[in-house]
Amino acid sequence: MSRLRTVLAVGATLLGTVGLPAVTTSGAHAAAETLYVNNAAKAACSDGGTGTQARPFCTVAAAAAAVQPGQTVEIIKGTYVEPGLTITRSGRADAPITFRGVLSWEHESGSDAWIGSIDQRGDGITVRGASHVKFEDLFLYTADGKPGVLVDGADDISFMNLDMLGGTGVHIANGSDRVRFGRSTLSVDQGPGFTVDGGSTGTVVTTNSVWPKAGDKTGVLVKDAPNTVVVSNTVAGSCGSPGIVLDGASGGATVENNAVNAWPFGGGPCTGVPAGTGVVVAAGATAGTVVDYNVVDPRNGGTPYSWAGTGYADQPSFTAAAGQGAHDFVAPTSQLSYGPDTPVSKLTDSADENAPGMLATDLGGYSPVDDPTVPNTGTGSGIRDRGVGENVSVGSAFTPAGPVRLLDTREAIGVPQAQAVPAFGQVDLQVAGTAGLPAVGVAAVTMTVTVTEPEQDGHLRVYPHGTQRPASSVLNWVAGRTVPNQVTVPVKDGKVSFYNHSGGTVHLIADLAGYYSPKGDLFHPQDPTRVLDTRAPIGVPQAQAVPAFGTLELPVAGVAGIPASGVTAVTMNVTVTEPEQEGHLTVYPHGAPAPGASNLNWTAGRTVANLVTVPVKDGKVSFYNHSGGTVHLVADLAGHYAAEGRLGYYPSGPTRMMDTRIPFSTDRYHSRPAGAVPAGGTLSVFVGYDGTRRRAATTMNVTVTEPGAEGHLTVYRSGGTVPEVSNLNFGVGETVANQVVVPLTGEWVSFRNASDAPIHLVVDVFGTDSY
Repeated sequence: MSRLRTVLAVGATLLGTVGLPAVTTSGAHAAAETLYVNNAAKAACSDGGTGTQARPFCTVAAAAAAVQPGQTVEIIKGTYVEPGLTITRSGRADAPITFRGVLSWEHESGSDAWIGSIDQRGDGITVRGASHVKFEDLFLYTADGKPGVLVDGADDISFMNLDMLGGTGVHIANGSDRVRFGRSTLSVDQGPGFTVDGGSTGTVVTTNSVWPKAGDKTGVLVKDAPNTVVVSNTVAGSCGSPGIVLDGASGGATVENNAVNAWPFGGGPCTGVPAGTGVVVAAGATAGTVVDYNVVDPRNGGTPYSWAGTGYADQPSFTAAAGQGAHDFVAPTSQLSYGPDTPVSKLTDSADENAPGMLATDLGGYSPVDDPTVPNTGTGSGIRDRGVGENVSVGSAFTPAGPVRLLDTREAIGVPQAQAVPAFGQVDLQVAGTAGLPAVGVAAVTMTVTVTEPEQDGHLRVYPHGTQRPASSVLNWVAGRTVPNQVTVPVKDGKVSFYNHSGGTVHLIADLAGYYSPKGDLFHPQDPTRVLDTRAPIGVPQAQAVPAFGTLELPVAGVAGIPASGVTAVTMNVTVTEPEQEGHLTVYPHGAPAPGASNLNWTAGRTVANLVTVPVKDGKVSFYNHSGGTVHLVADLAGHYAAEGRLGYYPSGPTRMMDTRIPFSTDRYHSRPAGAVPAGGTLSVFVGYDGTRRRAATTMNVTVTEPGAEGHLTVYRSGGTVPEVSNLNFGVGETVANQVVVPLTGEWVSFRNASDAPIHLVVDVFGTDSY
């Protein structure tokens, strides 16, 4: 995003400049020191000094008159109002001169280095006849009719990270050669945003946001300037003016990876004036010119292309006639809504990474990020985006695995030695680079975590390594009881942490179910649907308990809305009920041997539930009853994973969104006094806004505590019908937790207390699946 928003918010002042006499540099020795410009009251500046940090220059002009090849002029934050700033001194190829604004986060709080002010607009920066000069991290406020930057007959000049307001934009003229202008924001009062003319050659205009607001509102105008590169810019033109124009003898140009918006700000067709053309290439500029990998927005109602005087209304006709734009799209360049029916942005993961002039990072300095919900169709890595900005707000995808044991403190798995976790002790578990997980890029892991042999009552917290320990718990236990729960937790530094919040020792077990990273499968949430009930029968031929040490094979592909093929994993809430003896349940991919891992543990006669995410093989999953008695099994589907999809997972927190035991507030608009959920009552919980994405599901850890009677809890999307399923089962006075994945239609989730007495609820959010 542009740094202009900061400027506009504080009403920053600007500065002018003064002309400098030409100074020859022949025989000058490349100096290593830095010159400083600082006009703050405490700086004790002097234009008659030497420009040291202790005695800086007061004006940029004074530094420009003294600078030598190899030196850097650091312009400390502030406003520099000068009658005009003309650079005539040259550096050398091996010792360029650099003018650099010191950004506020590098130096101290406040605004940055401004040339010109809102009250005293300057004449911009002129580089005349100089060579080997760089400009970085500057803000310009320029007077009407004046170019913000004028490069006049100069050679090897570079501009990076400039913000420009007012004036007539950038003008590269009079045979200038090898001028590079990148990663800058131009909001100019009179266009064009960029003008390259006068026989200038080898100009590179890359990764700029260009918005001319009045006059000639052409974004980029190249006239009689051969071999110009216009790459990875977002050009927001306006009605009546084209986006990018190659005119006159401007052959050999490259126009690639641009997002061209020649339409009114805010969208819609032009009214009152003819709509501008997106990309125009005159007859004299066609030779050797390449136009490709651009996105041209058609919403102004104008013609997307003009080639050698002929207009083309769409990409296929343009490509067929001109042999250009084979990878172009005529499509919206901005996305204002997100959802299952919203077209995927054509900008994402589709650029030509090998285009000349490409920078390593975008306008904001962000590196390319792979969006797992969009196919990689660009060249090279395939993940570069078109236009000025990389979409870095992308989710992650899921790779099912295992179950694979990552941690067992009884057997020294994941820890240096077999040893119980001490009272109020912590275990840091390395997950990245272990058990087949990638060494880098792991955003979160899904594990079945089990506490066993606890000496005293307590609870377990699982959270990203190195972060502040949250108040959120994922498991609650009483002394001596074995309790599991599925946990999806963000990964930091390749690790996750476990904290034993009890006065006694515990043993910990963690079995991997899968991990989130830039590559993998995408989730398809759905309202809970019962796919297995051995009492009914559902999912089995007849009503019959699973025998001791018996295995049940459940078909899931083609069932309850799941596709018949392509399913890689399912997430289900699995419940064991009416067990004759204590034992545990293992859920695993069909056809494989039952692994030495458990998903649920129970004592005789007890009903317990746990969320399970399990790989699917041959369209089935298997359940193994590891006990000496029969059990009944119930499974309620929460969703499935497949290679295709639109939802990315965004791990977060954990963040507490409700605790009914205390007065609770998520923000000033959503608060609730302390109070239990009554018998048969429903509580709706606000789970947070997301201003940039549309969320489709949320992953939560839900805890029931202090129940006055046995019963169960049902979690479902607010506004929907209460489903005939359960997520947690509890007895009188018990504290029970379970992970829940629930679809969303807004920002609220509902919880129904299916018992004859009040209960208290604690809700912690661990992530969301969003478009």
